[in-house]
Amino acid sequence: MQDQKQLSEQIWFLRRPVQFLADTAVLCAAFFVAYLPAVNVQLGEFYVQTALVQVPFVIFVQFASLFLVGAYSILWRYVSIEDIRVFLKAAVISGAVLIAFRFLLIFTQFNLWQVPISVIFIDTVFAFGGLLGLRVLRRFVYEFGEKNRTFGGRRRLKRKPALLVGAGRIGATLAREMNGRADGELEIRGFVDDDAFKKGGSVSGYKVLGTTGDLARLVNELNIEQVVIAIDNARGAEIRRIMDVCRAIPVKAQIVPSLNEIAHGRVSVSRLRDVQIEDLLGREPVKLDDKNLHDFLTGRTVMVTGAGGSIGAELVRQIINYRPKRLLLVERSEFFLFQIERELAAFEEVDFVPLIADVGDEPRMREIFERFRPEVIFHAAAHKHVPLMESNTTEAIKNNVLATRSLGQLAGEFAAKDFVLISTDKAVNPTSVMGASKRIAEIVVQGLNQTFETNYIAVRFGNVLGSAGSVVPIFREQIQNGDAVTVTDREMTRYFMTIPEASQLVLQAGALGSGGEIFILDMGKPVKILDLAEDMIRLSGLTPYEDIDIVFTGVRKGEKLFEELEITGENLEKTRHPKVFIGKIATYSTDEVHSIVSAFSTAVKGSDEQQIRRLFNQFLPEASIATDEKAIIAEHIEEQENFFAPPTTLGLAEK
Repeated sequence: MQDQKQLSEQIWFLRRPVQFLADTAVLCAAFFVAYLPAVNVQLGEFYVQTALVQVPFVIFVQFASLFLVGAYSILWRYVSIEDIRVFLKAAVISGAVLIAFRFLLIFTQFNLWQVPISVIFIDTVFAFGGLLGLRVLRRFVYEFGEKNRTFGGRRRLKRKPALLVGAGRIGATLAREMNGRADGELEIRGFVDDDAFKKGGSVSGYKVLGTTGDLARLVNELNIEQVVIAIDNARGAEIRRIMDVCRAIPVKAQIVPSLNEIAHGRVSVSRLRDVQIEDLLGREPVKLDDKNLHDFLTGRTVMVTGAGGSIGAELVRQIINYRPKRLLLVERSEFFLFQIERELAAFEEVDFVPLIADVGDEPRMREIFERFRPEVIFHAAAHKHVPLMESNTTEAIKNNVLATRSLGQLAGEFAAKDFVLISTDKAVNPTSVMGASKRIAEIVVQGLNQTFETNYIAVRFGNVLGSAGSVVPIFREQIQNGDAVTVTDREMTRYFMTIPEASQLVLQAGALGSGGEIFILDMGKPVKILDLAEDMIRLSGLTPYEDIDIVFTGVRKGEKLFEELEITGENLEKTRHPKVFIGKIATYSTDEVHSIVSAFSTAVKGSDEQQIRRLFNQFLPEASIATDEKAIIAEHIEEQENFFAPPTTLGLAEK
């Protein structure tokens, strides 16, 4: 019984006998039609006997061609335009085979199988056209049934009239999905698109009614209740412009998920959501050198430290696409490790190992290296919060410097191939303990590169939208609570990337590195934090300074008004990737690195925070770290009082 089940799983026509019989009927009918004199003018009469002899051979060749090109892996109900190419390939192969047999069988006893060339051409067109038509009919019946089916006897939802902005690939896909769902909430009335050539045309059965300049008129004429932004690779400026138009009308606007979310299977194109700040700051999608990354990651044991954090977790999500042999998730937070482990449970083909460990715990990390022998290490575990590190200087050195040195030495001892340190733009001309500690970590990694065969590199980039501790979740919480949004200074600017973009470029930099480089990612244009706060308030449906106030608290210790990505005097060298550069930064000798680490280790053992600050200024000529202990403590207390501003008079619900 079990053997029969396995056989039916392997042989297509045993699993879908009705589809097999339908295909056989279409192929037979097409062949006999090709022999009819009324269709084939080359024949004077209908050679029934000849056709009966030849039809099994012809159908065998055609079925073989279909199996060869994978036509039977296509589900009938989901056949699409892309699948036409598969049937064209099968048609060409079967036609070529039949023509070849036509000439090869001339002087053999199988000359009855010599199919006339005119019959071959006519049969090929009718046969494969009929097979494709059969599948299109099946899809039509399926979608018609889905569209008219009610779920669980419930009444069909009242749909909102909607316009789609963007008559491209994403818009067409969304229109098809929404049209084919009985539980869809939107009734699509048409498209708008700024491509003048599309105006008046039709996409997925819906008219392109005008451009975004016509939105106000169309919303009024068609009683539109919702606008959906469905533009392929939409840039932040374009989304912002459309949102401004919708806000002025006013009409509710939503957006399709990003291509990155769709591509990784996290959501479908029809899972609409509100426009988020990440959309307004969005840039062009990252194009990766997949071959380079497959060579770097596929079939290897990869370790990610800080695997439950914002960057670490996204690195894990990106790495699994390149099928590593094993993925080691190192995280000291039990809760964060549980979250990423639970997310990965759906990927059965990935061998991942959750490991609770502190990267500064050398015996525990040595045990992990001895057991699993990681070949590629992404070191994302670090203390990154600038104000907190100002008052926890010793911990910043322990985690960001000494733990990095310990982990890097283990990578070298166990002959790992690559070690990638996640650094920060705050390591450039550092004014904060956090930034200075990451600069020292870069120096340590470059020193290890001179000692071991492992390729050690560092990757620098700016702020990541939505990461733990960033301004975006803080602003979001303040807005939801009806509190004033706290901004340190009107002129404060920062470079921002989305978490997926940063993680993808870190992987690309790791694959490009040969050892000793400090890679710098293209962060685009800096963003004013005040603009960010105002945008987030508007996206919440509120008005800045009226519904939600903005309070300026003053620049905190260690912060800069403007972040830098280059050290003064350094040159940037281009790589094969347009968004990844190499910073030409002077390296320290191994003796100098040893002296630096020894001095910081001694200061940490004595918990001498003032000495740690002095050492930063001593070993980093470009650094300017405050060393007045009383002033630091007083300023830190004042910052905490100012930053958490009291709520405005009215709560959010009352507003």
